[in-house]
Amino acid sequence: MLRPIVVGCALIVSGSIAGQAAETAPASVSFDGGAVKETVSGGPGDPAEGRKVFVDRGLGNCLACHANKDLSKEQFHGNVGPAVDGVAGRYDAAQLRAIVVNAKKVFGPETVMPGFYTLDVGVDVAEKFKGKTILSADQVEDVVAYLRTLKGE
Repeated sequence: MLRPIVVGCALIVSGSIAGQAAETAPASVSFDGGAVKETVSGGPGDPAEGRKVFVDRGLGNCLACHANKDLSKEQFHGNVGPAVDGVAGRYDAAQLRAIVVNAKKVFGPETVMPGFYTLDVGVDVAEKFKGKTILSADQVEDVVAYLRTLKGE
């Protein structure tokens, strides 16, 4: 006697798992002034993971340019960009997301801050980043979630 074999499957709705929005491709991120209102990953970020990305010299490398009292035990805080202490009181999540995705769309082409989720990275980009984003969509949302914890003194 033959027995039926049941194969599990996930319900896919419009290219995404039901209940979770789809990731936004870098070229499809929608800027509304200085804000990106929709998450680029399709879900919320994890502040603990965002803290790791912020520190990681091979990923965000945010400490190279930004001082951060929350990470005072880490070495080599930069002063090229503003300190991020209290950044959650200065910017909302949509504004922080826009800055992380592509700071040049927020602050202008002169800013030295790179776009972390854009393919428009200029001409002097490291070979390993050509045609790629610096951070994944999930990492962008993680960094935004972490920055939202920095409410100040």
